[in-house]
Parts: sequence; C-alpha cells; structure tokens
Amino acid sequence: EVQLVESGGGLVQAGGFLRLSCATSGFTAPDYGIGWFRQAPGKRHEGISCISRSDDVPWYADSVKGRFSISVDNANNLVYLEMNNLKTEETAVYYCAEEAQKYYSGSGLKKNYVGVWGQGTEVTDSS
Repeated sequence: EVQLVESGGGLVQAGGFLRLSCATSGFTAPDYGIGWFRQAPGKRHEGISCISRSDDVPWYADSVKGRFSISVDNANNLVYLEMNNLKTEETAVYYCAEEAQKYYSGSGLKKNYVGVWGQGTEVTDSS
C-alpha cells in the first residue's frame, strides 16, 4: 500500500522559509509523478509543484515559480518542497500527492488523477 506522510509545516512570518517533507512508502511502480497541492481556507485545491521520479524535471505553478523548489531523495524515499519568501495568503494545508505515470504530463498533477494523498501539513502565517 502506497503511503505519503507530510511533515514540516508550522508558523512562519511573511517572507520566511519552510521546508516540507513527504515520506513515501509502498511504491512498486518504477515511475510516477509526485508533487504538492495546497488548500487555503475556503478555497479549492491548488497544484503548486510536481516532478517525475525518473526524469527529474520539475513543474511549478506561476504563483510559486522562483520561490519554491521541489526535490526528490530516492535513496531515502523523501520528497521535499522548499518554500522561500512565503506570503501571508499562502496559509494553507499542504498535501503531498502521487499520480500514476500514465497520467503524468509534467505540467501539474491533476486532482482527479491523484491516486494517493497524504494527510496534509498546515502552514500558517504568524505575522
């Protein structure tokens, strides 16, 4: 059974930095897309970054491009999201998500094709 467990959320001031981690387990497929969504209070899920395990080419939503960075540590089954210069409006629950390779396009995970979700980790503005 595939599992995703996020950590690293917390309180952060506007302009601050956080690194989220997603511990993955149970994968048997040789390749898949993995990434991050977030859901702010009262808003829909927003896909913000993803990467394929094999080609290592990241995708970012325009809203986070240049400030966020996704990376994969295959040896330790971890996926990271480094978030710089966080904005007040980026208070949200951040979710790690997996999409089967047959659906992965490299231009953002599609919520309807996500096969596995993590439980989420909360990022809150403390300004």
